[in-house]
Amino acid sequence: MPVYTLPELPYDYSALAPVISPEIIELHHDKHHAAYVKGANDTLEQLAEARDKETWGAVNGLEKNLAFHLSGHILHSIYWQNMTGPKDGGGEPLAQDGVGELADAITESFGSFAGFKAQLTKASATTQGSGWGVLAYEPLSGRLIVEQVYDHQGNVGQGATPILVFDAWEHAFYLQYRNQKVDFIEAMWQVVNWQDVARRYEAATSRADVLLLAP
Repeated sequence: MPVYTLPELPYDYSALAPVISPEIIELHHDKHHAAYVKGANDTLEQLAEARDKETWGAVNGLEKNLAFHLSGHILHSIYWQNMTGPKDGGGEPLAQDGVGELADAITESFGSFAGFKAQLTKASATTQGSGWGVLAYEPLSGRLIVEQVYDHQGNVGQGATPILVFDAWEHAFYLQYRNQKVDFIEAMWQVVNWQDVARRYEAATSRADVLLLAP
């Protein structure tokens, strides 16, 4: 029985237009995200077979595959929820919209919303090769940080919780934006669902003993 399943989109394919075209959403969710789900499940089966047969020659590759596919599944699952239609999303998180704690945390961690926006935009647009720009809650410092994620799983701090993710893989934008990744990242700010980001921030900060640094 599959361990991981493809989540349904919280909107129809056309909901994010004109920022992201219906064709991209359909291919991205139904093909690319689905492939990561299948890859994670297939790798778990291969690891189970390796345990049964005690054949460990491929373990390094299998562990890397599991991290790749599972992280791809997790980041995409956040990505779909992080977005909403241009009429409802975008702009800046504000106290009058019920996301004041998130807005305050952004200002405290980055100096201003403009500073945060610039950093996440640059991090997303300049990630080498394929990857993501991520706003994450880092529990050791209790602050928000921006991370660059190479592929799906590299170059991140251990224990940080992603709350806003920008997909900078070519399959997320190429059909519409061609090679203009920066234009796509700039447009992404129009569809950010700050209500979802704020819920993720609240959940991340309310968790106790996230990092067990001492027994």
